[in-house]
Amino acid sequence: MSKYYLNYLDELESEAIYILREVWAQFQNPVILFSGGKDSIVVTHLAKKAFYPAKIPFALLHVDTGHNFPETMEFRDNLVKELGVKLLVGSVQEAIDKGRVMEERGKNASRNVLQITALLDAIESNKIDCAIGGGRRDEEKARAKERFFSHRDEFGQWDPKNQRPELWNLLNGKHFQGEHFRAFPISNWTEMDVWNYIKRENISIPSLYFAHEREVVWRNDSWIPKSEFLKLDGSEEIVTKRIRFRTLGDITITGGIESDADTLAKIVDEVATMRHTERGNRSDDKRSESSMEDRKREGYF
Repeated sequence: MSKYYLNYLDELESEAIYILREVWAQFQNPVILFSGGKDSIVVTHLAKKAFYPAKIPFALLHVDTGHNFPETMEFRDNLVKELGVKLLVGSVQEAIDKGRVMEERGKNASRNVLQITALLDAIESNKIDCAIGGGRRDEEKARAKERFFSHRDEFGQWDPKNQRPELWNLLNGKHFQGEHFRAFPISNWTEMDVWNYIKRENISIPSLYFAHEREVVWRNDSWIPKSEFLKLDGSEEIVTKRIRFRTLGDITITGGIESDADTLAKIVDEVATMRHTERGNRSDDKRSESSMEDRKREGYF
């Protein structure tokens, strides 16, 4: 009698698909938080598999800071067209123009925190009751505290000490009017799992993840790309390096690493040797020891 075994990627895929189907079953108007990064791309791919041959039943919600990589925006628009899904956009620039938030000033100014208001405004205006994200527990210690279904109160706030148990994979999405949930289908995945899955499924990703020549400046222990938003001080110098990005965010805060990994196979081999988290190159996470958790408590991804 033959036995059927799932390998670890099949098990992770099955778990994520179960969570996505639970979201669709329990909520009225869920969306996928789409940044154009590898994790949100994988979540979107999983949603496509979960509901095939029907179309993805979720809209994609992108919080546009106005400081995006052009490559990311192009990839987003092409994917939306390919999938035939609805795209919702929350605009940080619009929030600034309305006086809802104030733009940071100075050399290390970032719009990252300002995304919170734009996201919560988009959730409220579109009556979203669950936002599906690509957060993973191995990324950062605050994200390691998340459940699959993460409750947010009427102000969009997260309380890490008051989360619902998820025994036997029973997920509780009940909430009062005005509250909402975040769901994290790939929470148990690691960066290595994500890359192995992308390689196995041959998933398209932005060219930024592959090694390429780019003008950069050394800041906060990583290579920050040159852009119209970059403000240099007298000691900084723009140089050309062959780099790639392990994680994608605003062009002003996303640091690259020197690399020759220009194929998926090379990226997998490179990640296998890494000894620090991919978010170690995100300058927004270096502001304080608790910067991620502080933002998440206020409504961040």
